[in-house]
Amino acid sequence: MRFNASKTDLLTGINIAIRAVPSHTTMDILECILVQAESNELIFTATDMEMGIETHVRARIEERGIIAVDAKMLYEIIRKLPEEIVFFESDENYNVRISSGKANFLIGGRSGDEFSGLPSVDLEDCVTLSQYTLKSVIQETIFSISTNENSKVMTGELFEIRGSIFRVIALDGHRIAIRRVALKDSYSDKKVIVPGKCLQDLCKILPGEVDEIVSMYFSRNHIVFEIPGTRIVSRLIDGEYYNVDQMISSDYETKVTINKNVLFECIDRANLFVKEGDKKPIIFEIDDDEMSLSIDSPLGSMNEVLDIQKEGKNIVIGFNPRFMMDVLKAIGDEEIVIYLVNPKAPCFIKNDELTYTYLVLPVNFVR
Repeated sequence: MRFNASKTDLLTGINIAIRAVPSHTTMDILECILVQAESNELIFTATDMEMGIETHVRARIEERGIIAVDAKMLYEIIRKLPEEIVFFESDENYNVRISSGKANFLIGGRSGDEFSGLPSVDLEDCVTLSQYTLKSVIQETIFSISTNENSKVMTGELFEIRGSIFRVIALDGHRIAIRRVALKDSYSDKKVIVPGKCLQDLCKILPGEVDEIVSMYFSRNHIVFEIPGTRIVSRLIDGEYYNVDQMISSDYETKVTINKNVLFECIDRANLFVKEGDKKPIIFEIDDDEMSLSIDSPLGSMNEVLDIQKEGKNIVIGFNPRFMMDVLKAIGDEEIVIYLVNPKAPCFIKNDELTYTYLVLPVNFVR
């Protein structure tokens, strides 16, 4: 194999593919990126056996070939090369020479035959939407997935399509995040659980352009995300997702309308008195047209009064400040509406169109 390409293009491709390289594995070959030289481009492929990424890079190919190269070593060498044009060559013994300017490297590669390629997935059942939309709905819900592997389904997000409505749901036992968007076309119903790691990596790869499309392909065991030059294949999570519609109530005793940024900044100030890992709640005391936010901890205390519009009963309720801040960061509206029932029941933050719905469980406290 022999080719040359720009350092910028190579780093872009490697940065995409390397997201599928596992940080810990007993299979050495999975620590590699597969480098494949075709007629006028390179193909970088990596997989951790749960998710795989294939991305294409422009190059001047002088001799076709295929070889597996340690991903981290390849990335660091390319990153530190002195010149923009990179020359790459491998021989029949899998020795790899990389040069740029006066810098020359020699590293060992492995046969491409040892590498597990991406699983074959039928690319017929396709749903398309804008990159911006997909990236937004993931970013506005992903904070609510669980990191507890004992409940596997909660480590992913539910992708649900009914006709022209696409709904993304995440929950971790303390909160629920739901985003609902309308698609341009209508599709057959789909309901799959996509691993959170795949979606986090997808957000970092997606440019997020409003006018650019991402195609999603669904199969029994896999989902494929395809954008120009890159394909991401992920195994789905088996299991039955929770029926969140049964958890969402339209009943409330108190309705509060408030400026989102004012509330966020106030909670952020209160969070100064919460150590990482501490479960100290911030207390919301709602009384007429004012809401008092207070916190008392070994580090100090704070109290601040905010103007609100209130309907219904007065209430005193406590929340994890980080959980509330995560929700507020995800909402783009200037004003939000908070629905509350009692100090033991979850609060809901949602808009009239139900394009977003967030549920946060309260925290018990003693005053």
